[in-house]
Amino acid sequence: MRKNNPLSLAALAAAGLALGGCASTQPVASTTTTAPTTETPPTAAPAPKGTGLNVANINTSADPCDDFFEYASGSWLKNNPIPASEVRWGSFNELADKNNAVMRQILDESAANTSAAKGSNAQKVGDFYASAMDSAAIDAAGLKYLQPELDRISKIKTLKEVQAVLPQQMRLQTGAFFGGYVGQDDKKSDEYAVNLYQGGLSLPDRDYYLKDDARSKAIRAAYTTYLTNTFKLLGDNPTTAAKNAVAVMALETKLAKASKTRVALRDPNANYNKMSVAEANKRFPNLALPATLKTLNLGAAQQVIVGQPEFLKEVSDLMKQTPVSDLKTYMRWHLVSSLSSALPKAYGDEQFRFSQVLTGAKQQQPRWKRMLRSTDGALGEAFGQVYVEKAFTPETKQKALVMVNNIRAAMGEHINKLDWMSPATKAEAQKKLAAFTVKIGYPDKWKDYSALNISRDSYLQNVLAARKWSYNDNTSKFGKPIDRQEWGMTPPTVNAYFNPSMNEIVFPAGIMQPPFFDPNADDAVNYGGMGAVIGHEITHGFDDQGRQYDAEGNLRDWWTKEDAAKFQVRADMVDKQYSAFSPLDSVFVNGKLTMGENLADFGGLALAYSALQKANAGKNVPKYDGFTPEQRFFLAWAQVWRTNARPEYLRQQVMTDPHSPAQYRTVGPLMNMPEFYEAFGCKENAKMMRAQADRAKIW
Repeated sequence: MRKNNPLSLAALAAAGLALGGCASTQPVASTTTTAPTTETPPTAAPAPKGTGLNVANINTSADPCDDFFEYASGSWLKNNPIPASEVRWGSFNELADKNNAVMRQILDESAANTSAAKGSNAQKVGDFYASAMDSAAIDAAGLKYLQPELDRISKIKTLKEVQAVLPQQMRLQTGAFFGGYVGQDDKKSDEYAVNLYQGGLSLPDRDYYLKDDARSKAIRAAYTTYLTNTFKLLGDNPTTAAKNAVAVMALETKLAKASKTRVALRDPNANYNKMSVAEANKRFPNLALPATLKTLNLGAAQQVIVGQPEFLKEVSDLMKQTPVSDLKTYMRWHLVSSLSSALPKAYGDEQFRFSQVLTGAKQQQPRWKRMLRSTDGALGEAFGQVYVEKAFTPETKQKALVMVNNIRAAMGEHINKLDWMSPATKAEAQKKLAAFTVKIGYPDKWKDYSALNISRDSYLQNVLAARKWSYNDNTSKFGKPIDRQEWGMTPPTVNAYFNPSMNEIVFPAGIMQPPFFDPNADDAVNYGGMGAVIGHEITHGFDDQGRQYDAEGNLRDWWTKEDAAKFQVRADMVDKQYSAFSPLDSVFVNGKLTMGENLADFGGLALAYSALQKANAGKNVPKYDGFTPEQRFFLAWAQVWRTNARPEYLRQQVMTDPHSPAQYRTVGPLMNMPEFYEAFGCKENAKMMRAQADRAKIW
């Protein structure tokens, strides 16, 4: 996935993988049959030792040239229904479960160790997880540990007092009103800047507040019930609770109307508005920015980068226009709803009842799994060190580095061969590619948690302490040199990201496992899995957003006008293709929202394929399981994306996620690749084969 500037400090950016690009010019030996046999001929070599490709997942009754998603994974899809506590189920979930088993063992052992040295990472991890799992203590405490924060809000009587509480809301990362964080200046990447961003909504997207279709209305009704019941739990009588629910919904709806769409947020230049603090204070007078920044230890900032000035103006206006009592109600809601898992069970139950409407989940995930994620979010690099020792080897890192270098070399060759790009732009592209930083496995420098105090007394207190620590850790960067050793994901994460301001690609240890990477598998399988992921992240540096950043990570236009126009024509073709994909009746993929991930899928697959062909050049690579290396490459790619998903989840994904649904991530790039057609002997009328004039090819 591409790492964007976070909407709030807690949003660590990267969230999803993408692979994409241009098709290789090297031909692949084509087969004479439409569908390959899965029986190993007598002369074939045995399958390589290791996980490799799981041929049992294949649906041999499907035609690979008509629906490769069904062909590659149909048997798995049929035999792996979605567990009741999940909203989707696929290879990512299976690997996450494997990781969870390792992490759970680490955490259980840490929690059982009550003799760890006070202040050590072991003590903090153990106490955090132990307190999180002590639901009886959480229930018994009630609102005791939240009361100081509730009192802070209840005492407010004036707008000035609302403004005085804003910094604390930001430190506690409640999500109220707007986001503020310290990050690299997009146009001066060697300096940190204060960034202000739109936020303040509880529903996943602005459109949930604004659309009038039946499903949106049902979600708003369920949200109103969730609001009302939570206010009742806080002690409000039914009439007051209903009134407060209306107040929150009204305020958030106004914020939603002022919010940019997710597509509009993808334009980095339009979301970069640098101004002096004095000017920002003049334009948004009711946010008390100078005082807020000073309280957050950012008083030295002379300038701020405002992502969406229109939104901040609306927040400022609402501060003045909205009764103080409603502002207090809104802040109380955001405080409590952001902490439901640390409050008595009834609060979490209300939240889950609402999420059932939103995502289709049938059961709540077990508490240990939810608290494992919480511990990873709060202290990920503390117990991540133990995870790496248990689950990641130096040999894996070395093999991954070789693959990265091979795929980066393929990107350089692809750039040189482009017939639509001028030499001047090619030179800049090569300069950027050469400047990429690669991080694999885990950080060279671990986070220092010494200033974070954790105990077994209260999970809620621990969560609040961790949030304040992480916010202070972020704001403390201001005025310092850029920390180029920092990671935006924890080691166990099953994901990867590209960070444009750092011009880096990052692959946590968690993803360096089957089905993405198996040290014992044949090259075809590893290049179709992890190789395509690596190529995906490399391509993010050159997708519709990433291409706007230069080799130093600065938002700078290094393209000739003509080359930019040619790129856009090709990108528009990809947009058109994906916007025609429909996972559910009357529900279509948003080709503009998913553009970056789709382009990265295109590029990543093409780069990995080229690198595999180079690795196999001059070798007599045998068939394994009856499949050629090229067929195994494409099967490995498809099986990475095997996923069953609930319809409610798919509807939310299409609205909010920059990644396309799994079946279209599988087939979208392949429908444009002659190498795929040749590998499986596809004919001109096959559903998986686009007409020559309709094929998209960029990198």
